[in-house]
Amino acid sequence: MSNTSPIIPSLQDLRREIDTIDEQVHRLLMQRGDIIDRLISVKQTQEVGSAFRPAREADMMRRLVARHRGILPLDTVESIWRVIISTFTYVQAPFSVHADLSSGESAMRDSARFHFGFTVPFLAHFSAAAAVDAVAKSRGDLALVSAAGSQTPWWTALEPTSAPKIIARLPFVERADHPAALPVFVVSRVDVETMVTEVEMWSIHVSNWSADAAHAISPLAGIVAVPDTASGGAALLASLSSTDGIDKIASALIAAGALVRSSALVGSHATRYTVDAKNPAAKA
Repeated sequence: MSNTSPIIPSLQDLRREIDTIDEQVHRLLMQRGDIIDRLISVKQTQEVGSAFRPAREADMMRRLVARHRGILPLDTVESIWRVIISTFTYVQAPFSVHADLSSGESAMRDSARFHFGFTVPFLAHFSAAAAVDAVAKSRGDLALVSAAGSQTPWWTALEPTSAPKIIARLPFVERADHPAALPVFVVSRVDVETMVTEVEMWSIHVSNWSADAAHAISPLAGIVAVPDTASGGAALLASLSSTDGIDKIASALIAAGALVRSSALVGSHATRYTVDAKNPAAKA
């Protein structure tokens, strides 16, 4: 049996290894930039709307979560990845982030910086409607709007076929102590073929809205409701699985004494990950 003790590297050796890795990371980022430069030439600005590809991003994010291990927090990896993707997307096709600050300026800025970094211009608005309107007038900008309660039914502006749509729900990886935990919808124009349709977003106009109606549909969909006191109805933004369909919502409302006057698909997004702080393995 050998009595040879394992060689313990010196601090200097370990720091050299870190420096080597840092250089490799930098060189890989520059190499990625070279590929993006070639990609721009291939595209030749043929694409219309936002350069973001929600389906591709969701797939990349899921693979990142699946392979992650070690002491580096998943939030840090997610943010680094988001900033890299957003910045290179901005290099391909410059865009701005229009943020609705009516739900809280600091939380919305945290979300914007976590997901898009500091290179992408940040434009503040003081209502969801203003942020969405700015995106509607742009070619490829994004709007960040709170996914929580709202004073006005801003989503009705997304009903026309030509209007921008909800393309994502952030944060994609949910956890109790997420550094950018504000739930937000991302609104933009993207090619319909690039959308993720796992969760559909519906704008629904209901008459005879009541607490019973809200209770009836709560097991079927996530709901943001703005009552219309003049008509006794409400404008709803409903998040529901693409396998459930709008018909179940309509049937539940009728059973509760309400009625769907109209409905329109106003976007879709990927199913998010939920991470247990005590068990860092992520699950959809």
